[in-house]
Amino acid sequence: METNYRVIVAGCGGMANTWVDDLLQRPYVQIVALVDIRRESAEAMAARHGLHVPVFERIEDALSAVAANLVIDVTIPESHRAIVTTALRAGCDVLGEKPMGATPEDSRAILTAVHDSGRRYAVMQNRRYHRQLRSLKTALDDGIIGDITSVYADFFIGAHFGGFRDAMEHPLLLDMAIHTFDQARFLLGATPVSVYCHAFNPKGSWYQGAASAICIFEMSDGSIFNYRGSWCAEGWNTSWEATWRIVGSRGTALWDGNNTLRAQVVDEAAEGFIRPCKELEIPVTWQGREGHAGCLDEMFQALAEQRLAETDATDNIHSLNMVFGAIESARTGQKVPL
Repeated sequence: METNYRVIVAGCGGMANTWVDDLLQRPYVQIVALVDIRRESAEAMAARHGLHVPVFERIEDALSAVAANLVIDVTIPESHRAIVTTALRAGCDVLGEKPMGATPEDSRAILTAVHDSGRRYAVMQNRRYHRQLRSLKTALDDGIIGDITSVYADFFIGAHFGGFRDAMEHPLLLDMAIHTFDQARFLLGATPVSVYCHAFNPKGSWYQGAASAICIFEMSDGSIFNYRGSWCAEGWNTSWEATWRIVGSRGTALWDGNNTLRAQVVDEAAEGFIRPCKELEIPVTWQGREGHAGCLDEMFQALAEQRLAETDATDNIHSLNMVFGAIESARTGQKVPL
């Protein structure tokens, strides 16, 4: 990759170390500054990674003091609007953590800044980069089960985080469901049209807000995506990738969220009340890197090729709107257009 990137990392807590560990392995990346409102956090990160770079408390000061062409935004969601729009207007591209905005208003302002600046902003959706998920996508695109009519994802994990999630109004929808929503969009190659959501907090929950939800999304290709999830479900936990059933006009594909991919396709020559099916192999064909590294590989490749990344903000907004729409539907009890 010929392009060289002079990088400012904004946000030095949480996931920032994962980003920096990866960036330091890329020969075309040079970290030139660290930014955090808690200066001691930036200094600690510099010491941990052996970085001899200036640290700043404000992104504006960093952009004025060093020559940079890329900003990594690993700040809290409430800071994304200020960090991203400031970086874009300074002529930098941006790669950042999800969600792209903490509110619909923030997200719209960011998209306006992307459009006005002519720069690019891509969002980390690391759970798209799973070997089985991407191989399943290939098989679906090849028509293994015919035309997709509906997708069902179940996510049930008893997650005892403690801390801020326990006090959130919608911990499941705001903090986790976007991963599954984005995976569904990836599999379908479609955008959401509407959503009806019932969010609730069941008996025995250790969360203050709605830790469980059931959502029905109508998609632009005419299919339905159904999500059932809970972060306070004890016993028989699913994978963090959820468990999936994809129903098509010729059969059904299953993924357990881990390693097992299966499909059954109806024997069209046979007759009967319930038609016999034959099982087909779904080969694991994807050879890219998984998780965070795989998403960053795509982001940097897109920058080098001067194209939009798979998780560019102009596309990722549709996944985020699924979250905001589900929360609004839960609040009003009505189906919400997206």
